[in-house]
Amino acid sequence: MLNTKGYYHSQETFGTVDGPGMRYVLFLSGCQLQCSFCHNPDTWVKGTKTISVEEVIADYEKYRIFYEAAGGGITVSGGEPLLQADFVRDLFKACRERNIHTTLDTSGYVPLENVKKVLEYTDLVLFCVKVMDNGKHRKITAGSNEQVIGNLRYIANHGKVIIRYVVIPNVNDTKQDIEALAEYINNFPKAITVELLPYHCLGKSKWQQLGKEYKLKNVLPATNVELERAKKWLLRQNVACFY
Repeated sequence: MLNTKGYYHSQETFGTVDGPGMRYVLFLSGCQLQCSFCHNPDTWVKGTKTISVEEVIADYEKYRIFYEAAGGGITVSGGEPLLQADFVRDLFKACRERNIHTTLDTSGYVPLENVKKVLEYTDLVLFCVKVMDNGKHRKITAGSNEQVIGNLRYIANHGKVIIRYVVIPNVNDTKQDIEALAEYINNFPKAITVELLPYHCLGKSKWQQLGKEYKLKNVLPATNVELERAKKWLLRQNVACFY
């Protein structure tokens, strides 16, 4: 199990935005969803860099005293980490044995069996929903959201999840978009919190470096005005949220 290897892009030893507390964040490589607003398109390709479960745990242990003092742990992000479900499962299982808090950051664009492999050993899931309308979803990603929504329902029924929603002005932030998200959440058996994230175009230069067309080049970054409006609409539907 400790010898299981995963393809990765990079690591962050003192992450503060990808789960509770201060965290060791491992960014795996490979993603099939390829969102138009992705600020790390360089993580889409699987690449050749690999890391073992044992190496991740050893790296974590160097800073464990700081992570524990800050109520943190290990987060696996991407790319899409659930494309390497066996690696994430073995890593999180090793974490569970060592009393290390685990967070999974996912878009859910994977087969349900991948979710099931990992969820048993996952303390928290950060699940990024792009938009509820499937037509809009296809416009800003490389695929349908049917699989995504199904996986979100499974995780909501079997684990602890926070939904992340990137507010993109004039793309997914209409009253209809936000209320559709709230309606879906309100059908879950337990309350789910939404974290609203502001769209930004800081990754635009990476797209240019990779020779890719940045399709949202005319979309302005989200401000507190858009975030507060989305928050208001969610709260009116009795959905807890923050930004």
